[in-house]
Amino acid sequence: MGVTDPAGPMMDRDEVDRALARLGAEHEAIETSLLALQDHAGRRLLEGAELAGVTRERWAAAEASITLLWAYFDAYTAALRSAREIRARRRWSSREDLMELTELLRGEAVTVPGGASSHTSRLSEGFSLAALVDRMNELYASSLDMVVAADAVWSALPARIDLLAAELQRTRKLAHSVGVRPGEHPAGDDLERITRTLTKLREDVVRDPLAFWVPAEGSSAPGGGRPDTTVYDREARALEDVRREIDAVLTVRQDAEARLIRLRDVLSRADRTLAEARTARGEVLAKIAATEVPVVSGPPTVLQEQLATAAEYRRQAQWHRLSPLLESLEQRAEDELLRARESLTAVTAPLAVRAELRGRLDAYKAKVARHGLAEDPLLVERYDAARRMLWSAPCDLRVAEQAVLRFQQAAADLLGTPRVPHQSGPQDRRSESS
Repeated sequence: MGVTDPAGPMMDRDEVDRALARLGAEHEAIETSLLALQDHAGRRLLEGAELAGVTRERWAAAEASITLLWAYFDAYTAALRSAREIRARRRWSSREDLMELTELLRGEAVTVPGGASSHTSRLSEGFSLAALVDRMNELYASSLDMVVAADAVWSALPARIDLLAAELQRTRKLAHSVGVRPGEHPAGDDLERITRTLTKLREDVVRDPLAFWVPAEGSSAPGGGRPDTTVYDREARALEDVRREIDAVLTVRQDAEARLIRLRDVLSRADRTLAEARTARGEVLAKIAATEVPVVSGPPTVLQEQLATAAEYRRQAQWHRLSPLLESLEQRAEDELLRARESLTAVTAPLAVRAELRGRLDAYKAKVARHGLAEDPLLVERYDAARRMLWSAPCDLRVAEQAVLRFQQAAADLLGTPRVPHQSGPQDRRSESS
């Protein structure tokens, strides 16, 4: 919308003609703007909507401003028509005509009802055409700003909410198919909460769109700003989280049988390993003397019970319950297999020490035989002593190792090689390894 020139001294004919041409162009621009505002889709929606909150308050003020705009425009139109009529009286306007035109075009010659203006309580108020245009510009900008903001929110948020609500319904059906229901699974409760929030959000947006409008800082243009999508974005993220949870449950439904088979296999291997460890412990206690052998615990029955529960969940298609149980069982089953293997290793350690001593003894016997010393009486005596200790039951590993060491030292003396350094016994090696 345009702005007229400020008032000045008496105008001549050329100034009057130029002013009338400019005012005519302004009149057309103002009329076009007012008609566009009158026909604006946002304004028509506001007229027919059941509003609430800040939107209802601002629309009441905007409606009054729009009514006032048309009253001002009518007064502006009447003043322009009068000026044109005066100028059309004669080809060469008289001094009286020019004085009248100057007063009409530059003075406060336009009277409007005072009650219509928010700036005065007088019955009527006088404006110059320039001041009247400025006032119309203010009212137009504030009214258009309100209409554009409401229309922007209505154009953006309800459609997006509807799309998200449609996706929510598809997710609810999928969730129901895998047993994810309110009160039975957290994701089912989340879906109910998201549904309630979106329903209320849409109602609030339709009734009070300006409550969801964020004006642009520093912008004076009408409609400068953006819709506030904070609540929508939060619920969209929450729905995405629920979809991922349901996808995980669907994956469980597809892979449940294979995972249960793997679980049974892991637990079976753990049980077999523990059984082997218990058998080995009995062998160690019978064959190795003066050795502390750790006790081997039995398989935990709770894992078998939970495995049976998981199988029952699968039969009943309770995928939402099966999913977390399988994840827990898989980790605990691997831990149980590791524990069983560690038990077997700990139990059979003395047998491993005995086997190492036997191997060392035989290796040295073969070495001295290659040098033709197999029949040496000292070596034969010490070899037989060490062998009796290592192949007797129960075997005292500490004494047997000393016997093997004595055989090695005797062999080293005869072969002229450096003496075998003292080696720590089985108990010392266990202490070092631990």
